Amino acid sequence: MVIQTVSDEGIAPSVSYVGDILKRFEAAKRRKDYWNGYFEEAYEYSMPMRESMYTESVAKRKTDKIFDETAVVGVQEFASRLQSGMVPTFARWADLRSGTEIPEQERLRVDSSLDAITEYIFEILQNSNFNQEVHESFMDLAVGTGSLLVEEGDANNPIRFRAVPLSHIVLDTGPNDDIDAVFRTRWIKVEDLYNAYPQGDFPDIVMQQMGKNSQKRCEVIEVVKRDWAKINELKWKYCVILKERKHLILETEFKGEGANPWIVFRWSKAAGEVYGRGPLLNALPAIKTCNLTVELVLENAQMAISGMYQVDDDGVINPDTLQLVPGSIIPRAPGSTGLTPIEPPGKFDVAQIILQDMRLNIKKALYNEQLGDPNRTPATATEITERMADLSRQIGAAFGRLQAEFVIPVLKRVIYILRKQGRINLPSIGNKEIQIKPVSPLAQAQNNQDVMIIDRFLELIGSKFGPQSLNMFIKTDVVAEYIGRKMGLPGDLIRDKEEQKAILEQMQQLAQQQLPEGGTQ
Repeated sequence: MVIQTVSDEGIAPSVSYVGDILKRFEAAKRRKDYWNGYFEEAYEYSMPMRESMYTESVAKRKTDKIFDETAVVGVQEFASRLQSGMVPTFARWADLRSGTEIPEQERLRVDSSLDAITEYIFEILQNSNFNQEVHESFMDLAVGTGSLLVEEGDANNPIRFRAVPLSHIVLDTGPNDDIDAVFRTRWIKVEDLYNAYPQGDFPDIVMQQMGKNSQKRCEVIEVVKRDWAKINELKWKYCVILKERKHLILETEFKGEGANPWIVFRWSKAAGEVYGRGPLLNALPAIKTCNLTVELVLENAQMAISGMYQVDDDGVINPDTLQLVPGSIIPRAPGSTGLTPIEPPGKFDVAQIILQDMRLNIKKALYNEQLGDPNRTPATATEITERMADLSRQIGAAFGRLQAEFVIPVLKRVIYILRKQGRINLPSIGNKEIQIKPVSPLAQAQNNQDVMIIDRFLELIGSKFGPQSLNMFIKTDVVAEYIGRKMGLPGDLIRDKEEQKAILEQMQQLAQQQLPEGGTQ
C-alpha cells in the first residue's frame, strides 16, 4: 500500500485546529480526573483484573485486596442478568415497525417487509462478536458508564464490536448537555502507524524524527465529535491526532442516523454530570465492609489455629529463636510457668451476622436477588415473567435511559452499516418514519402490564354482559392486533384488513347456508 506523505509546509494550516481539539481534550480529561478515584476503587474491589484508570496495566492487577468475592461474582451476575433481560442471546430483542405517519392501509405490508429485514439483522448480530463484547460493556456499566465501538468488518463478518475500557476514553458534552465528543487515547509503535491509519497523511519531517526509534510508542488521540454547523443535520467528524507533534493524521466525516461509531451509555447520572453512576458505587461501602470483616476473620482464625502465648522472661526461652512446630522441645527454667496460651478475643458469630447483612445489601444493590429459594426446582415460565417484571420495576429509570442510549443507537448503527454495504434496503413510503421497538424480556415485562389491563377489561365485559356482547362493545380485530404488537408478534402473522374482510364474508356465507330454508339469521 502506498502511503501518501505531505511536506512540512502542509502542517501549519492545521496547527490552530489541532490545538483547539487538544485543548478540549485536556479540559475534558481534567474533569474526568475528579472521577478516577471513585472508578479506581470500584474496579479494585469488584473487577481486579480490569485495567487501571491511571496506568496501562492490563494483567497487572492482583486480588490482594479481595477477601470477599461477593462483589466480584455479583458484577458478573449483574452483567449476565442485564444482558439476558435487554439483549438476550439468540433471540430478537427489537423489531422494526412502521411509524405512525405511514398510512394504516400500508402498515401491514411494510411491517411484513421489515420483519424479514429484522431477521437478517439479528442473524448478523448472532454471528458476530456482539454478545461477548456487550457483556464486557455491561460490567463497566455496573460502575456507571459503558462504551461500545461499532465498526465495519469484512465480507465474512460485516460488523465488528469492541468494548472499550473506561480508562481509554474521555467524554465531553455539547450544547444540549448530551455526549457529543468521545476522545480515545491509543499508544502505537511508530512502525505500526502506517498500518493503523493507511489513509493518513504523515509528513516526511515528522516520520524522520520519529523513525529513529521504530519501537517507540507514540500517543495518538482519536476523536469523534458532533459538527454543529447545521443543527438539523446529523454530522460527525472523525479526527486522528499525533499528540506529541500536534499533527492531524486523518480527518473525515460521517452523516446520518447511526453514523457515529461510538455507543456510550450510562446507568444513571446527576444533572450536569458527564459520567454515569452505577449500582456498584452505591454498594461500595458494603463491599469494603465485607472485605475488611473477612480479613479480620481470617486474622482471628490464624490466631486461633496458630495460637498466642505469653512467657516469663526467665532468660531461658528466647522468643526470637522459638519455633512452635510439632516435635519441638522447649526448655524452661525451674519454677517457670513456661508458655501460657492466650484466648483470642474475636467472636466469629458476630462477624457472620455482619457478613450476612452486608452481602445481602450488595446483592440488592446489584439487583441479583433471587425470587424464592434458589435451591428448589427450576423456575416456571410464569416465575421467570415475574422475575423480569420485578426487575423491570426496580430499574425503571435506568431501563428507559438504556433504551435511549444503548438499544436504539446500536440498531441504528447496525442498520447504517448494512445499508452502506448494500446488504439491506429499507422500504420507503414518502420518507416516512420507521420505528425501532424493543421487544426484549424487560420490555415485554412492561408491555405485559398493558396486555393484562386489556385482559381484565375483556373479562369484566364478558362477565357483566355476556361473551356475545364483546363484538358490540369492542373492536375485536383492533384489540387482537394491539395485543399482538404488545407481545412482539411478527407482523406477517397478522392478517391485513382485506384478508379479514374476505374471511368474515366467507363465515357469513357458511352461516347463511346452514340456516333452514326460509329461516332468518
